[in-house]
Amino acid sequence: MASNLVNVVRRQFSTTLRRKADTSYTAATAPDSHGSTRTYKLMTFFVALPGVAFCMFNAYKGEMEHKAHSHRPEFVAYSHLRIRNKPFFWGEGNRSLFHNSETNALPEGYEGDE
Repeated sequence: MASNLVNVVRRQFSTTLRRKADTSYTAATAPDSHGSTRTYKLMTFFVALPGVAFCMFNAYKGEMEHKAHSHRPEFVAYSHLRIRNKPFFWGEGNRSLFHNSETNALPEGYEGDE
């Protein structure tokens, strides 16, 4: 009796999975599935892009507030910093690739502070 019940449940479970697999395959190709594409497209344009723009504006505003009250540290010529064993292969060889004359010091000091 118990084995018959187990067989019935097992058969029902396996056919249910097959039916669900078949319906999910056909539901993805159904003609009414284009509504979700439109929904996500609208969410991209009206939620995601304005959210990214707001975050960019907020980060820019915070950086400008920080820049307004921050100052450049005084240059100290430590012997273990800014060692140039061979020149960089771009430019005159003393400035790094992303050199910023306001914040990055050269081995002899900041530019324009002589």
